[in-house]
Amino acid sequence: MAAALQGIRVLDLSRVLAGPWASQCLADLGAEVIKIEKPGEGDDTRGWGPPFIAGPQGERGDAAYFLSANRGKKSVAIDMATPEGQQILQAMARKCDIVIENFKVGGLKKYGLDYESLKAINPALIYCSITGFGQDGPYAARAGYDFMIQGMGGLMSLTGQPDGMPGAEPMKVGVAFADIFTGLYSATGVLAALYHRERTGEGQQIDMALLDTQVAVLANQALNYLVGGKPPGRLGNAHPNIVPYQAFPTADGHIILAVGNDRQFREFCAIAGIAADARFETNRGRVEHRAELAPMIAAVMGTRTTAQWVEALEAAAVPCGPINRLDEVFADEQVKARGLEMALTRADGTVTPSVASPIRLSATPVEYARAAPALGADTDAVLGEWLGLSTDAIAALKSRGIAG
Repeated sequence: MAAALQGIRVLDLSRVLAGPWASQCLADLGAEVIKIEKPGEGDDTRGWGPPFIAGPQGERGDAAYFLSANRGKKSVAIDMATPEGQQILQAMARKCDIVIENFKVGGLKKYGLDYESLKAINPALIYCSITGFGQDGPYAARAGYDFMIQGMGGLMSLTGQPDGMPGAEPMKVGVAFADIFTGLYSATGVLAALYHRERTGEGQQIDMALLDTQVAVLANQALNYLVGGKPPGRLGNAHPNIVPYQAFPTADGHIILAVGNDRQFREFCAIAGIAADARFETNRGRVEHRAELAPMIAAVMGTRTTAQWVEALEAAAVPCGPINRLDEVFADEQVKARGLEMALTRADGTVTPSVASPIRLSATPVEYARAAPALGADTDAVLGEWLGLSTDAIAALKSRGIAG
């Protein structure tokens, strides 16, 4: 059964996370992704540890961070700062459908690897550029990193305990939120461009910015401001528009109570022994009287264990759940049933843990044919098969540090 993107070739000039996340999504869907890395060094994230995997002889291998975003790819080590390296990459671009890069605006022009240069030799090319702030605007020349984008884009103003509470301060999300979402939106844009090219034969450039993405995924909070005119503040684990929709302490830990409608609240009150109160009959009333209701709920939630509450509330179809550590996540029976934890093996026998794609396609399922590659693992094969270079020619490039 052919994968959805079988036959599509991607030249991946990106590094760290947003770009590699996009190209990993495409690799999962069957595209052939060639990750270009600097000889002897590779993607910075190969060294972003601990923890590190063990190599075939027990030596320190790549960092877990690198493994998280580079499954399914081939690694080709080419020094793009050299004229010969630039010629090789231009020749590869002629044979590719997609280029993904996350250099500063204009950073690849001096190498002849910018969109206009590659479009001239491959007009059907889809070229996805990922930057902090986009290809234009007053901040275009600035570097952008996930943490600062979470702050500039408003997310941290919404995340963390309210002022006056213990530990109150703006807080970033525990994973690189802006990078991951930008990678996902980039993959979506690439797929749209592929469909456009299928109909017209025309390639195009995709301009992706971390700041644009961060603002876009503010979702209901952005509209709370644009409609209401008041910037939302930090509510800890509470929800700005739904009550009760937050975490509460239990007798042995915490539970998330996610009451989404009035029927669920009535069921909860019956189980918790909370008397009917006209102030809390509707969600609007519960939001308006949050300060009175939340302490009442907190008092009763501490009388039972998390497991006892989950059993009672699930029986009444009241949404709730525990707050799991990652060891508990991967031990969860649903996570196991869905096969989310995987192990992939490199050609040298190195085992690389991985987490499965959440995309489930009935006709063209995701395939996991390749582990995240060792640096330069595929240089010889790709240069030989794609460009017809001989073994001696490749060896000469390696001896001069142009390839690795």
